[in-house]
Amino acid sequence: MALTPFLAPLAGGALIGASAALLLLANGRIAGISGIAGGLLGPPGRETAWRAVFLAGLLLGPVLFRLAAGHWPPVEVEVSWPVLIAAGLLVGFGTRLGSGCTSGHGVCGLARLSPRSLAAVAAFMAAAIVTVFLVRHGVAR
Repeated sequence: MALTPFLAPLAGGALIGASAALLLLANGRIAGISGIAGGLLGPPGRETAWRAVFLAGLLLGPVLFRLAAGHWPPVEVEVSWPVLIAAGLLVGFGTRLGSGCTSGHGVCGLARLSPRSLAAVAAFMAAAIVTVFLVRHGVAR
């Protein structure tokens, strides 16, 4: 099955929205991935099972894509491991500082018309624009 460059992001966005809506309707929980993952770091409790299943579904997604499409999704990373590790740590710090990540604020928070999520997404977008400008213009190299 071949997905066009237009259909692949559309299908991915629809699946993200459907999974967030399903989690909210079935479990009453917001699909913030950093919060779901962070909740697994403590001692096991009554919320451990659904969190583990949700994250397992995230990991299973590429495998299902491989089975359906017949190939792995193309991924190209053009930075070094130290930069990736530093970026991951900054994202982790930012999600703790902002009380959520792009999925929680951007997908679920904006859909719920949350002012806090609107401010968080505006900050994410501003930081992304500045970062892309710095990287593309050689300032951050």
